Amino acid sequence: MVTQSSSTTHATNGNPPRDTLTITDNRTGKAYELPITDGTLRAMDLRQIRTDAEDFGLMTYDPAFMNTASTRSSITYIDGDKGILRYRGYPIEQLAERSNYLETAYLILFGELPSEAQYKEWEYKIIHHTFLHEKIKMLMQAFRYDARPMGMFISTIAALSTFYPEALQVNDPPTRMKQIVRLIAKVPTIAAFSYRHSRGLPYVYPDNELSYTGNLFRMLDMMTQSKYEPDPVKTRALDILFVLHADHEQNCGTNAMRAIGSSRVDPYSAMAGAAAALYGPLHGGANEEVLKMLKLIGNVKNVPAFIEKVKKGEGRLMGFGHRVYKNYDPRAKIIKHTADQVFHVTGVNPLLEIALELERIALQDEYFVSRKLYPNVDFYSGLIYQAMGFPVSFFPVLFAIPRTAGWLAQWVEMVEDPDQKIARPRQIYTGYGLRNFVPMYARGTDT
Repeated sequence: MVTQSSSTTHATNGNPPRDTLTITDNRTGKAYELPITDGTLRAMDLRQIRTDAEDFGLMTYDPAFMNTASTRSSITYIDGDKGILRYRGYPIEQLAERSNYLETAYLILFGELPSEAQYKEWEYKIIHHTFLHEKIKMLMQAFRYDARPMGMFISTIAALSTFYPEALQVNDPPTRMKQIVRLIAKVPTIAAFSYRHSRGLPYVYPDNELSYTGNLFRMLDMMTQSKYEPDPVKTRALDILFVLHADHEQNCGTNAMRAIGSSRVDPYSAMAGAAAALYGPLHGGANEEVLKMLKLIGNVKNVPAFIEKVKKGEGRLMGFGHRVYKNYDPRAKIIKHTADQVFHVTGVNPLLEIALELERIALQDEYFVSRKLYPNVDFYSGLIYQAMGFPVSFFPVLFAIPRTAGWLAQWVEMVEDPDQKIARPRQIYTGYGLRNFVPMYARGTDT
């Protein structure tokens, strides 16, 4: 048993306060004074707490990193209790209203908003690196006709490492920057090609005269038009969604990007792993689960009965609650407002009425309020994507495109951080002790 006493914030017995934590190990009677920095203890400081010289030392057990900081980062700030999300100090609400995705990507990567000249140079670089090598197109054409777009996206991102072998020079800043530009520029093209492939349609090459999201719409939708003009409302809405999804601290995909990148592999391989993590239904596929739930409810009159089933443990309220947010997800508020503008152009998604009633009842019900279950970013994003005409299978790809900037910023921060080493968590071994090998003839027979 270990008992703890803190002298971090208050003086005791007339002594001045110290930013330390005193731990008494009741197994040995020894006391240890450990430094507290930024509200954390260094896990390695616990290793000195041991029963004898043969003892490995004390470790922490924290499945899923529920209360463990794996890095220091200056990119994204989240206060889940207050519903705050900021990129480099800027509130997400201001960026969604006044910025665009490429400007936000610049902010996330370089730490400051660009000047007009810097932005023009940045935009030019991105827009003029959107084309893919023809061999990559041929690679994508080899997928089955019914291949899911996200599977194609992940595989193609990984394949890019074979086209740019210099990307392995991860400690060289100019080389890193080349890969950053290439990835942000090319992911919309890869996404569009994967979409067209799943539809049995010919691939459409980029148009460098269009905006980042306008070009994506063109590559997705163009058929026989001599000149494609993207819808400005849908284009702006997608740009806002991209800003909201650009980064989100140390989530599953970002943790994968950092962990894989810690081996000093190229960013294409690391990002393929991050995108694979994003593919899961508990991460980037969560908005699909929301749509399934709304379809299951079927009608607004069925919402009260569904709510009661959830409270009895007979179902799950998808799109509510978040590992970080214990308040209304600030991104969900922005998406809800954006949805109104999109539905004005596309027509109202028939599931919207069910979603609004579900939110209304849940936010008034003590069961959900007491558990701090508020709508998250996935609750409305799927409805917007569906209204824009995107199939559900394409939703994770629409998440991965904007998250590319965040993944790359986090990757660079990890590469340049002197505290970081190759990721290698400890484990608590629960298996057999020493056992001697038994020849097969002496092992007995199955019964």
